[in-house]
Amino acid sequence: MEGEGNERKFTLSFSSEEPYNRWWGTEILSHTESAVNLERLNSIGVVLYNHNREKVIGKVLRAWVDGNRGCAEIEFDSDDTSEIIYQKVSSGTLKGVSVGYIVDVWEEVSANKQSSDGRFTGPCDIATRWTPYEISIVSVPADPTVGVGRSQEQQAETEKGVSSFYYNEKQLQINKNRLTGGKNL
Repeated sequence: MEGEGNERKFTLSFSSEEPYNRWWGTEILSHTESAVNLERLNSIGVVLYNHNREKVIGKVLRAWVDGNRGCAEIEFDSDDTSEIIYQKVSSGTLKGVSVGYIVDVWEEVSANKQSSDGRFTGPCDIATRWTPYEISIVSVPADPTVGVGRSQEQQAETEKGVSSFYYNEKQLQINKNRLTGGKNL
């Protein structure tokens, strides 16, 4: 970001609705108004390096959804480890960003069927309620449509990718949906 005192601050995108083929099928993170719970990220959000919880390199100043993307303003810490990553981001060497999250509600869309909001065609699994836990600067991003300096216009020019995901949570939610008939209890 420009301006005195903002040298260690960056605005970035950390998630998108870009479909990604997982081992269990296609995953999509919905970015509708009610889909993304940003409370945790806005209150205690941290920036990690490569999703390593031992490498906290900064903090999330604020997070929001803009269109179909999760966006954030972050600030790098000034310790030695953070400084190395900050310099690589500043120079443009590191541009990749990823997000660690938990999915609370899934919508399973069968082949050739439309999602409940009509925006996606199956087969796919859509995270219709999810909570970001952390933002990571990563050396090899799974979703190349997001990152430092990634704008809406650049999204169409990149290939498909993925955000970080906790597989056990996905399976637990699928099992819960099957037991409750898809009703949120």
